[in-house]
Amino acid sequence: MQDWRHDIHRHPELAFEENRTAGIVADLLTEWGIEVHREVGKTGVVGVLKKGNGSRAIGLRADMDALKIHEQNDFPHRSTHDGKMHACGHDGHTAMLLGAARQLSAEGEFDGTVVFIFQPAEEHGDGARAMITDGLFERFPVDDVYAIHNFPSLDTGHFAVRAGSIMAAEDNFEITIDGIGCHAAMPHLGRDPIVIGCEIVMAMQTLVARTLNPMDHAVVSFTEFVTNGTVNVVPGQVVLKGDTRSLTPAVQNHIEATMERIVAGVCAAHGVDYRFDYRRNFVPTINSTAEAQIAAEVAASVVSPDNVIGDSRPIMASEDFGYMLQARPGAYVLLGNGVDGVGGCSLHNPAYDFNDTILTIGADFWVELVQSQLR
Repeated sequence: MQDWRHDIHRHPELAFEENRTAGIVADLLTEWGIEVHREVGKTGVVGVLKKGNGSRAIGLRADMDALKIHEQNDFPHRSTHDGKMHACGHDGHTAMLLGAARQLSAEGEFDGTVVFIFQPAEEHGDGARAMITDGLFERFPVDDVYAIHNFPSLDTGHFAVRAGSIMAAEDNFEITIDGIGCHAAMPHLGRDPIVIGCEIVMAMQTLVARTLNPMDHAVVSFTEFVTNGTVNVVPGQVVLKGDTRSLTPAVQNHIEATMERIVAGVCAAHGVDYRFDYRRNFVPTINSTAEAQIAAEVAASVVSPDNVIGDSRPIMASEDFGYMLQARPGAYVLLGNGVDGVGGCSLHNPAYDFNDTILTIGADFWVELVQSQLR
């Protein structure tokens, strides 16, 4: 698994460009006698392994894509492609699932079907939807589906899972304010969209603090403030861009509706027009109760109950596995990458690397999950 992982790390591929990685996955699965389906959701790979006569089927998912980040590590398996690297551990996720596939094919004791899902394009939220649109669950029916993601800041080899929302929805917004530009010395002749934009930014601070129940987690962040003005010109237009996070569809809906109401009210007060664009990129990742409990029990059998957090706090980052959990019950599980040293470096950091010591733990989890659920 380490050899596969290092090879994939040296050759990172971005969303829907995972041709080499998909080829490695498909060739290995074929070598082990697993039925292989290529180009599911563009560059996705699905392996199907059936034993016995059992009617139940379980889906196991790993992501394959890398990020547009220039790697700053100097170890031998660092990226060979400038501006691209595996800074989120998808190389490790792929290697773990490959290891489990090999073990289950050779020695697995189960009665039913395992569907190995190697997904492209997780980072921008398109890969899961692409595979689902391509008939993933119609062509390869499963009763439930699971995924593992490594997690820096969690002790090496420890697991964390919870029923309900474990990862947040991510939405992006863009607000365009059409004011009236004028000479900076004569602002009374225009309608200053910078002042209006600042008023919107400040008014939006009440959205979470004063319109949501304090128990409903949410984040609203303005990340860009763009104008078409210059040093002595009040601009005619301002564009505000940003990002929101929420853990439930109800809060997601509330944020979108309240944002537009605030924008409309402020712009109406100043007599200017606006355009409000709100794009939903990721849905919340919501674990079903029964499957979260199953995942916790399996993890405890692999690493001991003391090393499993069964009711972990939700995380405001996002994950497109949420789309698969909308289609099938299942659970998204966090596996500790470490707190100190290389394993403790945060995800999406140019110095990040997957902790190879957890490869066997992740593969053992997959094997035990299959054998316990497909008895």
